Amino acid sequence: MSVTYWCEHAWLPDGVVESVLVEVDGTRIAGVTQGEPGGAERLAGLTIPGLANAHSHAFHRALRGATQAGAGDFWTWRDRMYEVAAALDPDSYLALARAAYAEMALAGITCVGEFHYLHHAPDGRPYEDANAMGHALIQAAREAGLRIALLDTCYLMGGIGMGTAAGGGAGGGTHLAGTQVRFGDGDADRWASRAGDLAAAYEGQHDVEIGAAVHSVRAVPPEQMPVIAEFSHHHAAPLHAHVSEQRAENAACVEMYAASPVQVLHERGVLGPRSTAVHATHLSDVDIELLAQSGTHICMCPTTERDLADGIGPARTLFDHGAPITLGSDSHAVIDLFEEARAVELDERLATGERGHWRAAELLTAAAGAGHTSLGFPDAGLLVPGAWADLVSVRLDSVRTAGTSGLEAVVFAATAADVHSVVSGGRRVVSEGRHTLGDVGAMLIEAIGRVR
Repeated sequence: MSVTYWCEHAWLPDGVVESVLVEVDGTRIAGVTQGEPGGAERLAGLTIPGLANAHSHAFHRALRGATQAGAGDFWTWRDRMYEVAAALDPDSYLALARAAYAEMALAGITCVGEFHYLHHAPDGRPYEDANAMGHALIQAAREAGLRIALLDTCYLMGGIGMGTAAGGGAGGGTHLAGTQVRFGDGDADRWASRAGDLAAAYEGQHDVEIGAAVHSVRAVPPEQMPVIAEFSHHHAAPLHAHVSEQRAENAACVEMYAASPVQVLHERGVLGPRSTAVHATHLSDVDIELLAQSGTHICMCPTTERDLADGIGPARTLFDHGAPITLGSDSHAVIDLFEEARAVELDERLATGERGHWRAAELLTAAAGAGHTSLGFPDAGLLVPGAWADLVSVRLDSVRTAGTSGLEAVVFAATAADVHSVVSGGRRVVSEGRHTLGDVGAMLIEAIGRVR
């Protein structure tokens, strides 16, 4: 099916251009030219490529607004998160993820990187289909109109410490306990077998990428990490990991392994151009060089990092040293990649006392092209012929954007509420600010109510 859209303004590789015709053929962009609208479908405001949410935990959406009472830190928040994780099954996870992904579509996100470790039944036994939860997430993304990189996550131990991890021979960590037993496969070989079955089920399906993840150094012992890296190499798939999110994690890692988390991952072959270090908040100069020289992407999640009081990562320093920056909404305290993008700049201002660290185009590239590349979709995130047909149109006449122009209007003024139209892979999923699935708020209320 061929459709032509006329964009009042569009962000092309050469900058913002007026009166742009984008011809879509099936799932791809067939042509981009300047011209009069004629009979084309009109897209008001500024049209940009679809955004990539490079780090998501879909079930965390049920925590928004429910963890703010009282004091605490990441670890007290995690206890509440485990309560939600314990309540989910494939059906309720499908409903919750579908609603969360629909909210993402409303915000202009056309691809999600789902960091997936909620694998098994509450007692730790596999479902009849060991990948039932993964299938539910993929179905949810498709119904919401998103492509998905399902980052199947290896999670073997409950924390760094003396002892033996659950399930046979993984040393240096504590047993999985409570809700955590849902996360574990026993060892990396059994994880790889299950994840391999999942990859085989979606082979050749271009809207799904089955990637891999090392949950963190506190959840995977170093001797198990090469198996996960090899899975990524064998499948030419993305490989993500939580890295140095909390100082306590760094201290425990140095005490146990005499190395930082980045050094541990580097020594086990986890870093590289297909890899993404999520958060990368508390880094040494050596860590920064290892990440940058290996070509590892860095996924910043500022709204979560501030919500959990994690800290401010050295995004600009990493970028200047050669590490591509991407963005994620992580725990979904906010689902708004414009907010994530400008927070990278605004957090740098707080940390340094200076303004103007990032140009709008750099931040939007992090939210679009770089994010898609980190998820295994390098042919997305640009409005050029041959790319995925993802068009996100942002109002320039709302109370937030009125009187603004250019990319600065989107990155530093707009919010997700200003997205009025989304075409994802050639499919119109948002029109006049409304998702084709209907009332997403009502979907969220129902889905969250089932698991709280």
